[in-house]
Amino acid sequence: MAQQRKVQNKPYIDERRWHYGFNVGVHDQWITMQGNGYIDPVSGDQWTAKNDQMGIGFTVGVLGELKLHRYLALRINPTLHFGSKQILFENQKDGLHQSQEMRSTYVGVPVDLKVSAPRFNNYRPYLLAGVAPMYDVTTGKHSMLRAKPMNVFLEFGGGCDLYMPFFKFIPELKFCLGLGNILDKKRPDITDPTQTIYTESIDRASVGMVVLSFYFE
Repeated sequence: MAQQRKVQNKPYIDERRWHYGFNVGVHDQWITMQGNGYIDPVSGDQWTAKNDQMGIGFTVGVLGELKLHRYLALRINPTLHFGSKQILFENQKDGLHQSQEMRSTYVGVPVDLKVSAPRFNNYRPYLLAGVAPMYDVTTGKHSMLRAKPMNVFLEFGGGCDLYMPFFKFIPELKFCLGLGNILDKKRPDITDPTQTIYTESIDRASVGMVVLSFYFE
């Protein structure tokens, strides 16, 4: 049987030119590293690295949305992401392990296009895609590997507008993929030459996130 029409909450909220709100959520960070098989000429050590744990973090931000068309909107969402990535190093020579927790505090300004379906009763699903320049303010505290502070993420995902009696509640799942190589190969901060082997062993590192957010308008 066809779904029955119900009384609509906030029936004119989508007619406004601008929408404002805020969001909170959680995310999982990861890092992917490409090794090069480097062997230390003095000690013979050969290190590999991998991301061995989930990095659950906290997300908070504000929302500004400009209506372009009945089904299309431009969304700007300045956001803070607090989290970390756990890296495990393994020496192929003797099997010894080292680990590093790479904490990150990303300040991002995502700009997305949001394509919405027609509203039915009190829900309206949508898809979005865009880019998000992000700056990591904690990279100076990294030790064995250090990340470059600036990166650009490609993001895409979807969610659903849920119309409550007094506000709009929006759960959303979004994937963020870093486009650049974040590995900082220039390490003048390292005074012990033996510590450079971790950076020398990696050619490239890229990051990503899965973000589950809850918006309130």
